[in-house]
Amino acid sequence: MRKIVNDTMMTLDGDISNMQDWHFDFIGDDFMATARERLFGSDSLIMGRLTYEGFAPAWTERAGTDDFADRMNEIQKYVVSSTLSEADWTNTEVISGDVAARVAELKEQDGQPILQYGFGDVTRLLLDNGLLDELRVWLHPVLSGKAEPSELIHRDGDQYNFELASSDVHSTGLILLTYTPVKAA
Repeated sequence: MRKIVNDTMMTLDGDISNMQDWHFDFIGDDFMATARERLFGSDSLIMGRLTYEGFAPAWTERAGTDDFADRMNEIQKYVVSSTLSEADWTNTEVISGDVAARVAELKEQDGQPILQYGFGDVTRLLLDNGLLDELRVWLHPVLSGKAEPSELIHRDGDQYNFELASSDVHSTGLILLTYTPVKAA
């Protein structure tokens, strides 16, 4: 059985958007080593339509520039969408209909973890259905001051409890917090 692991970049004030304004100042050697380990230690990505629409052109444009970009382009990808019928990014399958059932099938397959970048509707669907195994918050030591309520990590939803599994402090002050969901009794 495979795990589904979410990696979310976040500021101290909960901003998970506007990364162009705050993220890049905190990328150091330890960040890159950990990001590589996460991507190359997974055999597929799962994302929502908005992430897909941002990632597909950005990573396709970077094809051939380095092995990280090549891995992003070559890895199996699943995009959850009720509006897309097909995807033109290499190795991408669109999941619609009974998404939870299809994702549960993917988890049952042999292989490495399924990685998800960012926190949104797909993450909430995974949590609602007991499909998320790990939440990694890359906590950046900055207050962005720019996030709209819709750009915060969690809002207007059910409460989910987590246990801290590990923490890793990077040289830039970024802290990688790894949590596992606490299953309801």
